[in-house]
Amino acid sequence: MPFPSRFLVSACLAVGVLAAACSSTEEKPTVAAPAPAPQVVALPYEQAVRKAAQDLLANANLAKDQKYSMVVDPLVDGNSGMQTEATVAMEQSVVQLVKENYQQVDVKPFNNETVATLPLLMIGTFTPINLQGKADGERDAYRICFALADLKTGKIISKGLARALPEGFDPTPLPFFREMPVWAKDTAVDGYVKTCQGTKAGDPINPAYIDAVLAASTISEATKAYQAKKFKDSLALYQSVLTNPAGKQARVYAGVYLDNQKLGRTKPAMQAFGQLVQMGLASDRLAVRFDFKPGATAFSQEQQPYSLWLSEIAKQSLRQSSCIEVAGHTRRGTSDQMDERLSLQRAEFVRQKLVAVNPALAKRLMAKGYGSQRAIVGTGKGNESDALDQRIEFKKVSC
Repeated sequence: MPFPSRFLVSACLAVGVLAAACSSTEEKPTVAAPAPAPQVVALPYEQAVRKAAQDLLANANLAKDQKYSMVVDPLVDGNSGMQTEATVAMEQSVVQLVKENYQQVDVKPFNNETVATLPLLMIGTFTPINLQGKADGERDAYRICFALADLKTGKIISKGLARALPEGFDPTPLPFFREMPVWAKDTAVDGYVKTCQGTKAGDPINPAYIDAVLAASTISEATKAYQAKKFKDSLALYQSVLTNPAGKQARVYAGVYLDNQKLGRTKPAMQAFGQLVQMGLASDRLAVRFDFKPGATAFSQEQQPYSLWLSEIAKQSLRQSSCIEVAGHTRRGTSDQMDERLSLQRAEFVRQKLVAVNPALAKRLMAKGYGSQRAIVGTGKGNESDALDQRIEFKKVSC
């Protein structure tokens, strides 16, 4: 058996042999080449959904002679936290698979009454990525992640994963998410995504998510009522969830804003918008979804009450002890340089609007353009599905 190299070096030095001679006689250990990583194949959308769902249910090892209740917290885009036409279709596919193949599982509505019985809980994300598995750069695939949790034990019992090709589905956000004035991934939504994407079977459910499951079920009901244009019912549900500390989330205040807007109630709508601005500035995550004309700096003709938005943002910006960076972002276009220039021009346009509201902000606001460097969706589709990438963000910075 050869000696380790340090013993050979010592022996050579002891007898006065030159280091060069020593190195020429030393046996070098053979290092085995690392095994190549298994290639992950992106499948057509429907096949990928079915594979992930089948793996999820098979890995759960559900006893055939036992009855289970299961609820689904609506699936989301893993980058934005939004529900899309694609995530709705995915949920329907999974539920259909359960009904066809797992008669011992009873899929029930996701509401307070059912959640209180501590059923199995399914969550899932559908995330645009590149084929190297990263959620940045050019997005040329989607990652499907399903997780099944047992609310009785508070643990993940199964996972299902797959990658899908970037066609064969509609990634457009549902109307509620398209119309949200301010984007933020709440702590609860972050917990949802981390529970799905950052766990394995046997791990606990993320605390930020499990603490808000009851609130999430009411939020889900409120969002469905909004989708059905039952704005009074939706508003009552959103307001009820605000009585729960776990319900004080940006998406809830966004719901209160949207419902009041639809009902023609400007004052309570703007009060809710003010809450969104306050929460966003406090967490440095205030991203406002202004609608710009394609390739231009001006707002589109179909404007939201932007003057009221700008007035509220100006008022709360002036209350900050710090300065505010007004950051422009764009969709991924044909030129990084042009993206950056357009995003800067839009940021400066918004900055000037705020200064016009309150000239005292002139020295407190600075515009910066990031182009598509920090795209959240990043698909470059140029439609409603990646409109979030054109946001304007406000962040506290040193003066």
